[in-house]
Amino acid sequence: MTAIGPIVFSFFERHLKVVKAMSPASIKSYRDAVKLFLTFVASQCRRTITGLHAEDLTAERVRAFLSHLEIERGNHVRTCNQRLAGLHALFNYLAEEVPETRAEAQKVAAIPRKKSPPSGIPYLEREELEALFAELPTHARIAVRDRALLLFLYNTGARVQEAADLTVDNLFLQSPPHVQLHGKANKSRSYPLWPETAQLLQELLDGRTTGPVFTATNGHALTRFGIYKIVRRHTECLSVNKDGGPLRHISPRLMRHSIATHLLKAGVELNVVSGRLGHVRLNTTSHYAGTSLRSKRMAPPSGDAPVSAAKEFPGKSVWRDDKALLDWLASL
Repeated sequence: MTAIGPIVFSFFERHLKVVKAMSPASIKSYRDAVKLFLTFVASQCRRTITGLHAEDLTAERVRAFLSHLEIERGNHVRTCNQRLAGLHALFNYLAEEVPETRAEAQKVAAIPRKKSPPSGIPYLEREELEALFAELPTHARIAVRDRALLLFLYNTGARVQEAADLTVDNLFLQSPPHVQLHGKANKSRSYPLWPETAQLLQELLDGRTTGPVFTATNGHALTRFGIYKIVRRHTECLSVNKDGGPLRHISPRLMRHSIATHLLKAGVELNVVSGRLGHVRLNTTSHYAGTSLRSKRMAPPSGDAPVSAAKEFPGKSVWRDDKALLDWLASL
């Protein structure tokens, strides 16, 4: 019987972080799926999590887990599909490490994603964005930072983590101004900056040549949550649905949705928008397209960023007891 602890640890630390070079956000999504699944299996087997073996992870228990998520936890179909994607990856890795589990891994791979009705992608109209920037404060101590941040998010369609990780070295503010963004799977892409965006960033840097671009008042880089709070604070007035529906959820991602939709409406080709947003698959970008596309712009160059070296295994086994394993998963 093969203990599950070392397999799970290797799956996250070596496979996802190094081999697949997944983003921290994707790793956290997989972590949540695996953590919930292991807890569920342990309760079914009436054993501790550290008492589980690879052979305890079966396709039947995956199906039962998905039903548990949907019926007992009330998760949306999209959430269940997201959990299933994490388990597909785990079982694929398990089949490589423990050949005896390949039959079950094949059964898990055959479990299909549930279909869910497509949801409309929310975005801000140009008039709403113009009103937003017109109302932004200009004399507050952090006014330049907030205006530069919001304009940067809309200009580039950057993911919130990409904005949080942005450093001065990634900015090229001389003509033609552009930025090098580092996104999912350590992929990098170059994106042109509007003159106004470049000017605001130059003013924000104020001669700085190193360090993070967007910082808190203590000088440290803004976190994802910090950026989220700034966007929510300045866009609170836009949360009212003009169609009379429920309040809209405004987040940094809404700026990404907005620039993608506006580019497509302007006739920019789908593959160009896909490259600019850093999408791996073209059908991800196609969700933004409601009408047929035309056009003629060249995609900016992009390149691959090097994969970081693997971290060394810690001296003590992090899976030695339930609390330690769960705490380690939570720390990812």
